[in-house]
Amino acid sequence: MAKTQLNVRVDEGTARAARERALARGMSVNRYIEELVRQDTGEAGRTFVEAAADFMKRYESAFAEECAEPRRTDHREDRA
Repeated sequence: MAKTQLNVRVDEGTARAARERALARGMSVNRYIEELVRQDTGEAGRTFVEAAADFMKRYESAFAEECAEPRRTDHREDRA
């Protein structure tokens, strides 16, 4: 994906907080702000859901086999 430079002005407290949070996450301030915008626009959520759906599709049979309940042969409703 091509990158575009975006210049923003924030007060020193906001800049300090951005630097500290980025450092705590082991990422650059640019990456931190990019992630915040993605989260705010829902892109990160969509990406996660798409990846989870792909994972489930790929391993559906393994989950079905592992989690399968014994099937009932009697289809009548249970009566109390």
